[in-house]
Amino acid sequence: MSTAVQSVLLPVYPPVPVTFVEGEGVELVDATGKRYLDFGAGIAVVGLGHRHPAPLAAAHAQLDRLWHASNLFGTEPAGVLAHRLSERFGGAQAFLCNSGTEAIEAALKYARLATGKHGVVALEGSFHGRTTGALAATGQPAKREPFAPLLPGVRFARPNDVASLEAALGADTGLLLLEPMLGEGGVRPLDAPFLQAAARLAGEHGALLGLDEIQTGVGRTGTFFAFEQLGVRPDLVTLAKGLANGLPIGALLVADEAAGAFAPGHHGSTFGGNPVCCAAACAVVDAIDDELLAHVQTQGRRLQTGLAALHGVGEVRGAGLLVGAELERPAAEVAAAALELGLVVLTAGEQVLRLAPPLVVTSDQVDSALAVLEEVLS
Repeated sequence: MSTAVQSVLLPVYPPVPVTFVEGEGVELVDATGKRYLDFGAGIAVVGLGHRHPAPLAAAHAQLDRLWHASNLFGTEPAGVLAHRLSERFGGAQAFLCNSGTEAIEAALKYARLATGKHGVVALEGSFHGRTTGALAATGQPAKREPFAPLLPGVRFARPNDVASLEAALGADTGLLLLEPMLGEGGVRPLDAPFLQAAARLAGEHGALLGLDEIQTGVGRTGTFFAFEQLGVRPDLVTLAKGLANGLPIGALLVADEAAGAFAPGHHGSTFGGNPVCCAAACAVVDAIDDELLAHVQTQGRRLQTGLAALHGVGEVRGAGLLVGAELERPAAEVAAAALELGLVVLTAGEQVLRLAPPLVVTSDQVDSALAVLEEVLS
């Protein structure tokens, strides 16, 4: 991206080191023609890889039929997507929107109406979005403080600490909002006993259990929803990122047993449920089958094992193809050096390297990425 172009964009991101112009599978190409292995997938978004034929064909076909009709009318792709997500969840209603943070805002509003209580409990280190409600529930003070005061009534507990969670919950709590794995907060999985205790405590306090699966959902951890591995059934789930393989979409799913709080006029979205995005999302949901999920688990184990063997790597954690590695040096330095050598990786905190390649990544590509990291870290 040229300096002239950057000068007319609000500077909310660091200066871009590379401008990508093309992608194919697990590879990206920059403006100079240099090729890169993509182990960031647009921050865990391009789950099926760049230009995957299924969502590509679905989006193209829908573009030739209908782009937009508004939610005052029905469209086939939105209805099909909601039905398929309900099937995956085991019975749910969907609100379709454009992003993860919008899905979180919908969850915050829904919980208030459903419970009559405004309080929210989230986790220290969590990340739920940049709009003011989602930001208020984000457990990272550096992100919240410049915009204070935010939505009141939010308290934070420590991850995997049941006593801390019990202390944070109160009579005013209407929503317990948790990421099954803290993504931006260091790729930190919540353990099953903690999630099960959270579900029990939410019920005891008359609160809804909401799981933010924006980063962990749609097959990223080796099951369609991460909560499938944790022995809980949430009342609310938010999705976005990988749902349409790069097209903007988000969703709030409300379990059938928690349904009934929203009525016409309570919420809405002009572009939510866009037919083109929903058509692509239907193709993605269909592609996340048992064979691909088994592949995600296999490649995730390969990636974690390889990372653990590298010099300068401490704890390796994650599930499926959302993996974090604690480093002995700043993660941003390692990511920058890897980029120079043709590997795109992410960070999740000062010393955590985050890897989230497309779910279709091969063993050879995992090994190639590990070889680059070995060179950088040696």
